[in-house]
Amino acid sequence: MDDLDRMILNLVQDGLPLDKEPFARIAERIGISEDEVLERIGRMKDEGVIRRIGAIFEPGRLGLASTLCAARVPREKLTDFVKSVNAHPGVTHNYRRNHPYNVWFTLTEATEKALADAIAQLIENTGISSIKSLKAKRTFKIDARFWL
Repeated sequence: MDDLDRMILNLVQDGLPLDKEPFARIAERIGISEDEVLERIGRMKDEGVIRRIGAIFEPGRLGLASTLCAARVPREKLTDFVKSVNAHPGVTHNYRRNHPYNVWFTLTEATEKALADAIAQLIENTGISSIKSLKAKRTFKIDARFWL
């Protein structure tokens, strides 16, 4: 990864321009072609540096149910558990923590019942029964950007 990759990542994290050609606008800002921006983004996606580029929505305002989950996963089951979590379309992200509940992830579903069913399915599929649903009582928005 070079300085141009870092500049692209910083700009993409700040939000894509609302334009018919958002990557052309990014290219103009850093002085390279749109094709080079797209090639670099594609390469970083292939390398796993970029997982996805997309909008972030407020689930509750869209009538959806969401929760933060915390799971207690033994080391030997971590890889398989994380694969199962990542495969679920309602999971936006997950991360490991240095804590007895060592895997945390967000989960969004259409209804509260579907949310409970999804957690039950994860328990059944993985054999990990220690998954806590930590529903928000109050929302705090933290802007998570990783400036490079």
